[in-house]
Amino acid sequence: MEIKPIRTDDDHAAALAEIDRLWGAPVGSLEGDVLDALVTLVDAYEEKRWPIKRSTALEILHYMIDEAGHTQAELAEILGSRSRASEILSGKREMTLDQIRRISRAWRIPADLLVGEPADAEP
Repeated sequence: MEIKPIRTDDDHAAALAEIDRLWGAPVGSLEGDVLDALVTLVDAYEEKRWPIKRSTALEILHYMIDEAGHTQAELAEILGSRSRASEILSGKREMTLDQIRRISRAWRIPADLLVGEPADAEP
């Protein structure tokens, strides 16, 4: 297969088929080098074609409550007040750095996931 940029979904499909064919090629061989190049091209195309949106801090908090077994009452305890937890979960108030640190420690969430733009901000 000739290595060329992946510009269309058809190019993508062809590259994936070639990757399947070359899978397991020895590192350092011509086939292994082609495989490495194709994987890099496919990765770049997929990131551009189907970008993954980063979750907001608010989405992460809701996930932790809805799916990970935590409760709004636990969040209120971490933050020191039920009203503060409610304001943050409703999007009426942003978290402070101290609150982010406390949540990060208590729920073992990397703090950088809780820092960022509000949900309605433009990227």
